[in-house]
Amino acid sequence: MSNPPQPQAPDYRASLFLPATDFPMKAGLPEAEPKWLKRWKDLDLYGKMRDRARGRPLFILHDGPIYANGDIHSGTGLNHILKDFVVRSQGMLGMDAPYVPGWDCHGLPIEWKIEEEFRSKGRRKGEVSKAEFRARCRDYAAGWIEAQSAEFQRLGVLGDWAHRYATMDFSAEAAIVAEFHKFIATHQLYRGAKPVMWSPVERTALADAVRELS
Repeated sequence: MSNPPQPQAPDYRASLFLPATDFPMKAGLPEAEPKWLKRWKDLDLYGKMRDRARGRPLFILHDGPIYANGDIHSGTGLNHILKDFVVRSQGMLGMDAPYVPGWDCHGLPIEWKIEEEFRSKGRRKGEVSKAEFRARCRDYAAGWIEAQSAEFQRLGVLGDWAHRYATMDFSAEAAIVAEFHKFIATHQLYRGAKPVMWSPVERTALADAVRELS
């Protein structure tokens, strides 16, 4: 003996006053976002924005550079997205608003990572020449600049990624030396006494911020 047919549950969607749309219910962002980014790249969207803004009043976002050490996290991601909002909105308001991303490549965290790398190979810091140690730090920072650049672009941040700056660039270091010599030429440089925090383990000077937070 067959079972009697079960009553169909009522479909209340037809009784609701909902707007009709051809848009899908799901955005499908994991699949859609790479397509948008590819289209922007193929169009050279940033280049077109720069061409269109030529001759307008200049707006410069003085961007504190991110540290070139490790993958980006939610804080650095949100920070750059907000900066992207500012730059794009200024462009929409009629300003010439370029964005050149930058990286901070100097500091103890990179030194520590390279020391760990050498120790894993049985070499202590004192056994490594300064030239070799600095070269390895540069390679390490350059690798993370490339990785973080790709991660920020995946978030949709527009900028002149092909001409980024880094504090370890020889041109940047030369500019710092040039400014330093201006102080010498104008007799604003003097020698005084100041305590400097020193790490006996790392055998390097520590930033003032470390002293203030300790």
